[in-house]
Amino acid sequence: MSVNQQAHTGPPYGQPQPGYQGYQQPAYGGQPLPGVPQSQYGAYNGPMPGYQQPVPPQGYFPSLGFPSKGSPVSLNSDASSLAPNFIGSLRAPPTSGAPPPASGASVPSSHLAYSQFGHGDVQNGIPASAAPMQRPPASQPFLPGSAPTPVSQTSTFQQYSPPASVQQLSNHMAGMTIGSTTASAPPPAGLGYGPPTSIPPVSGSFSATGSGLYTPYTASQGPPPTSVSQGLPLAQPPFPGQPISTQRLPTQVPGFAPPPSSTGIGPSSYPPTTGAPRPPTMPGPPLPGQTVAGPPTSQPNHVSSPPPPSAMSGPHPGPPMSGLHGPPPPTHPPQPGYQMQQNGSFGQVRGPQPNYGGAYPGTPNYGSQPGQPPPPKRLDPDSIPSPIQVIEDDRSNRGSEPFVTGVRGQVPPLVTTNFLVKDQGNASPRYIRCTSYNIPCTSDMAKQSQVPLAAVIKPLATLPPEETLPYLVDHGESGPVRCNRCKAYMCPFMQFIEGGRRFQCCFCSCVTEVPPHYFQHLDHTGKRVDFYDRPELSLGSYEFLATVDYCKNNKFPSPPAFIFMIDVSYNAVKSGLVRLICEELKSLLDYLPREGNMEESAIRVGFVTYNKVLHFYNVKSSLAQPQMMVVSDVADMFVPLLDGFLVNVNESRTVIASLLDQIPEMFADTRETETVFAPVIQAGLEALKAAECAGKLFIFHTSLPIAEAPGKLKNRDDKKLINTDKEKTLFQPQTNFYNNLAKDCVAQGCCVDLFLFPNQYLDVATLGVVTYQTGGSIYKYAYFQLEIDQDRFLNDLRRDVQKEVGFDAVMRVRTSTGIRATDFFGAFYMSNTTDVEMAGLDCDKTITVEFKHDDKLSEDSGALLQCALLYTSCAGQRRLRIHNLSLNCCTQLADLYRNCETDTLINYLAKYAYRGVLGSPVKTVRDALINQCAQILACYRKNCASPSSAGQLILPECMKLLPVYLNCVLKSDVLQPGLEVTTDDRAYIRQLVTSMDVAETNVFFYPRLLPLTKADVDSDSLPAAIRNSEERLSKGDMYLLENGLNIFVWVGVNVQQGLIQNLFGVSSFSQISNASSTLPVLENPFSKKVRSIVDMLQVQRSRYMKLIIVKQEDKLEMLFKHFLVEDKSLSGGASYVDFLCHMHKEIRQLLS
Repeated sequence: MSVNQQAHTGPPYGQPQPGYQGYQQPAYGGQPLPGVPQSQYGAYNGPMPGYQQPVPPQGYFPSLGFPSKGSPVSLNSDASSLAPNFIGSLRAPPTSGAPPPASGASVPSSHLAYSQFGHGDVQNGIPASAAPMQRPPASQPFLPGSAPTPVSQTSTFQQYSPPASVQQLSNHMAGMTIGSTTASAPPPAGLGYGPPTSIPPVSGSFSATGSGLYTPYTASQGPPPTSVSQGLPLAQPPFPGQPISTQRLPTQVPGFAPPPSSTGIGPSSYPPTTGAPRPPTMPGPPLPGQTVAGPPTSQPNHVSSPPPPSAMSGPHPGPPMSGLHGPPPPTHPPQPGYQMQQNGSFGQVRGPQPNYGGAYPGTPNYGSQPGQPPPPKRLDPDSIPSPIQVIEDDRSNRGSEPFVTGVRGQVPPLVTTNFLVKDQGNASPRYIRCTSYNIPCTSDMAKQSQVPLAAVIKPLATLPPEETLPYLVDHGESGPVRCNRCKAYMCPFMQFIEGGRRFQCCFCSCVTEVPPHYFQHLDHTGKRVDFYDRPELSLGSYEFLATVDYCKNNKFPSPPAFIFMIDVSYNAVKSGLVRLICEELKSLLDYLPREGNMEESAIRVGFVTYNKVLHFYNVKSSLAQPQMMVVSDVADMFVPLLDGFLVNVNESRTVIASLLDQIPEMFADTRETETVFAPVIQAGLEALKAAECAGKLFIFHTSLPIAEAPGKLKNRDDKKLINTDKEKTLFQPQTNFYNNLAKDCVAQGCCVDLFLFPNQYLDVATLGVVTYQTGGSIYKYAYFQLEIDQDRFLNDLRRDVQKEVGFDAVMRVRTSTGIRATDFFGAFYMSNTTDVEMAGLDCDKTITVEFKHDDKLSEDSGALLQCALLYTSCAGQRRLRIHNLSLNCCTQLADLYRNCETDTLINYLAKYAYRGVLGSPVKTVRDALINQCAQILACYRKNCASPSSAGQLILPECMKLLPVYLNCVLKSDVLQPGLEVTTDDRAYIRQLVTSMDVAETNVFFYPRLLPLTKADVDSDSLPAAIRNSEERLSKGDMYLLENGLNIFVWVGVNVQQGLIQNLFGVSSFSQISNASSTLPVLENPFSKKVRSIVDMLQVQRSRYMKLIIVKQEDKLEMLFKHFLVEDKSLSGGASYVDFLCHMHKEIRQLLS
């Protein structure tokens, strides 16, 4: 495609969801939106290393990077001696309903439509086998409840159509929505109107899930199976672009049960055709060496069209050129017929989308013309699984209905989908998400699949305003009702027996007497009569008021305290930081967290400043002026005053205001550059001990603590250790002192939040230990500059002070017999093997728990988890928050793979890897990750997909994004740092990710990229996202990229002057300043729209993201390209295409 051709940027997905904040209705790429001036420039194909121009010369394979005479290995190749990291051929030229050109006719390249076939060997699902099977005609819609009747008579409307080939068949099969309820697809070009034909179906060795229609996402099924073996097409619209509504396919095909859901890349054992003629359909079983090839993906944002094939000539189909694949396909008499279609594709064939014009003009059909093959090309990125596609499909399929939690083992919508939750007995996915909702019955099966069984738990998650907060249940002095043996709390899964006098525990089966005050009669179904009146019997999440037995030293806790500890060394004062903090605290103290209906917060506050010594302040309300007391003996820290240090904000308001005015003046002329750090934490800890309460320290710190004191550190930063066996030491603390200090803090309920403002190496790996183990948060503002970083810091500080926190928290996860919690990841401390202890747990923190089998599970009873969190609320109330979740159990691996959640799996794998770097070389950790994922996919291939050529990559439907997301984790700064990434950055990211939830890791590893110039200024929605690759960018457009920590606004060199004026208030590209961290407030629709998008994204994230303006071909562009995660990275990370090849190779090695 020429650079001046309009690039496709919008994904072709489903309709917008009403009421979802932040996602504009997607549309088919490339055609202009009404009201947005069209750029005449195409995609930016700039100087990114490793990015190839779309059409390389013959004999050059871009993904290899060097000229080569052999052709690359395609996904469906059996050849082993070929280029190792290539995935099959590019899309071949498209077809249309027109008759084929005469032999020798050439076709203008402007006619290359999005291809109906030949997306080099990408096939979703299970390839063809030997049993022939009839199909109904494509135009027959399936109505709910009616099973399709095989039809073998000719269809009533016939039009000229070239013979259907196996290539086209599987192609079109791969082109349907993954289990979507509405598929508007154009009919297969040139093929849609001939008589039906019998096509080679695939083997029927699958377990049936019953007949009738697939109900969307039922507990037992997950998404509907995807496979070529489903010989039934979805109903086709008679004309391109006419939308239709199709029901899910009936599961019972004559003689066939539905196959497990899978997405295949690459056809079975025979070669693909790339513009070379397609082998005609065979009525019998496929012969060795023939191909069922890849999908016509009209995935969003094509940038390159393949060249037209050379003139057609020759007596019979020649072998394709996408690899050395064995013998050419034999010729067979042509069979007219319908193309196969299939339910789970990498890309979909869709009709024209709203807001965009129709498809490209069609080109002549090269259907059965023999001829010279075109030059080999790299695999088309549009023909491999797209995260954007999957996200949009889930949004359109599952965003409109509430997610009701009444059914066991339901897979929730993706974290990127905006949906409401109705609690009917299982905890909301906002509180708990699992890697799989159907877990293997035996440990052998779990070991075989290698799918980790883990739950990511966010016990205090914030709910949207439309959802109800957990009810607080007060059982009086007797406390919550619990099982006598395992101490599990009363929950909806407990079984009442003997007329309600006793209950049987669902976790350990022990029978316990019901306390007299809790007794209630049962109805005719065995349910208690008060079932719906008691949250603990009918809901998945609720809270109990804890009795004094659940409190430290058997006495109720005091309300917690906040202590603000400000570094007043030279750097902090000179940068304006001290003055900024003091100014902000004056107003912020009015917003301390408080219990729902309380007039004012019960939290008391205290103030400390420090450099080499510590200054405590008495701000007692009876004083006219604050008093300062200095402790210079930092080796033996004590708090010099008790009364007047921790005070109520309202009572001491004037004294506090006076203090905050005086601090910047007092230290304005300081020359002290050295700081201490450990004594500061010790001082806060001692103050909380003396006050006999829990609390939080807010420490604002600027430099490596080199002053003589406990916990003194030295500069040990050493880039030379990267990629050596000693690299792990960079992530470990340099002394054990802080680990012991953290233990003392946890015992007291002293949580530490750390705000760092470094201008050089600070040793985050060591300073962060106490924060990390007490459940606190670290915020880092490198090279802090007041005018650039002020907004971000103040927003973070406000949110950190105001957010909900549970203090002195202990969490335990109980499970039903058969599995148990064995491993934990997150920001906490553990003194034994079962209790997760946190001095503080806020609403953004997650704890990830891994489970292992210790016995067999049964399919009937399933598996249960109960997470119980004991904590002190911000008003000093001791509470228990309970979350329950029931999962299915399976004896078939296909059921496991059908109910996995890739986003949660990646969250777990990233945390597992990020912990691994503490004890192993980074390369070992990376290799282990790749190996585990290859084993997961190889096990699926071996046990769930039907037999097919090893040259075919088949991915489970639920896990088809595993390779792209895993590659993002492998390329992250912790596991593969670029030269510009500091040691502190890596330690910071490592700690940050360890307590992230699934939505945060999703956008952190695969950032969201939005075309701003495509935004509809009149709507509230976001523009449709595009894939993270440089080839998706157009020089004439602006884009926004966010990853949860940063927002980049990228401006192409050819953006129209009017847009630049509207957004930046300057008249030309060269005048845009990238020093600013905010967009100017201008009164025009485009400026308002872009600023509202930025605000909308800021609200969704737990931290305030730094805004960075990037001009194309500017030095900052390298940083921006680092986040285009589908491309090769400068630090050596593979592109998505190359990594997919690598994974395929690993899987083949495991299978052989």
